[in-house]
Amino acid sequence: MTTPALGYADLTPQQVLDALDTVGLRGDGRILQLNSYENRVFQVFLEDAYQGHTAVVAKFYRPGRWSDAQIVEEHGFALELDAAEVPVVPPLVLQAAADDVVLHGTPATLACWRGHRFTVAARCAGREPELDDPDTLRRIGSFIGRLHAVGRQRPFEHRHHLNPRADGQRAMTLLLDGGFVPADQLPAWQSTCEQTLAAVCTAFEALQPLATLRLHGDCHIGNVLWRNGHPNVVDLDDAMQGPAVQDLWMLVSGDHHSMARQLNTLLEGYEQFSEFDDRERTLIEPLRSLRMLRHSAWLAERWSDPTFPLNFPFFGTSAYWSQQTTQMREQLEAMSSAAG
Repeated sequence: MTTPALGYADLTPQQVLDALDTVGLRGDGRILQLNSYENRVFQVFLEDAYQGHTAVVAKFYRPGRWSDAQIVEEHGFALELDAAEVPVVPPLVLQAAADDVVLHGTPATLACWRGHRFTVAARCAGREPELDDPDTLRRIGSFIGRLHAVGRQRPFEHRHHLNPRADGQRAMTLLLDGGFVPADQLPAWQSTCEQTLAAVCTAFEALQPLATLRLHGDCHIGNVLWRNGHPNVVDLDDAMQGPAVQDLWMLVSGDHHSMARQLNTLLEGYEQFSEFDDRERTLIEPLRSLRMLRHSAWLAERWSDPTFPLNFPFFGTSAYWSQQTTQMREQLEAMSSAAG
């Protein structure tokens, strides 16, 4: 779904403060926009503490990306994790302080004001963890294992369910129909893309039946905060239903032996709380391939947002698509080696 024309054009700092006023959060004028391509996120200092917090983080959801039901389900998962003492930063429960705000969720955690949907959470500082430290990897593995133990208790009803064939085909169709691939790169890219997607689907089909669960969904190093000696997550914006390895593979890197060693260390912590189907190791390269394709489609789908051409000027160039073709060919080799 493409972003509506309005987008964030009218979301000024004053509008952010006015929106928070509608749920009883009065800013003292200090507001800082935080890094986020997908949504608009602001740190706001308050005149009066709210539920013990003197500063909050307000996230304004990209119009058209998620339905209200999907967002509320994400929030419910975060509250469930928090109740189980899994270190996440859940959304704050909101109360209407104005007639023109609509609240969603039980308890209410999603607000809508003048077409903008937003949620509020406590400010949580932290740093990126050091993944070259085995003890840190074990702690992260334990954290993900605890998250997955809760995630296995029931499935998502409204959130995205990872489907390699449908997800990959949708991404490829969006790029082709939108004319994003230059004519001089199109034949090689399309042929390689089709081969790559076929290999991804074959890898998943070989493991059926494959158990799925509620996941963080985008568990890379930038989305894990190290705080007080422990990992935390502050956002479940990409929460989905999928195989457990989806929350593990982005934390390993290097050659085959290095990734295997890192994954083993993660699993030392993980399997204290959750079982892991060892067959899912073969899905690491297929998931990496699928992520590459979906990332290109994500850029294309957001191209009408002025933020994206500004920050990704290389997208759409022949050099970019030539590189994508080369990387997919490398992924074909990697998937073949993993399958063998």
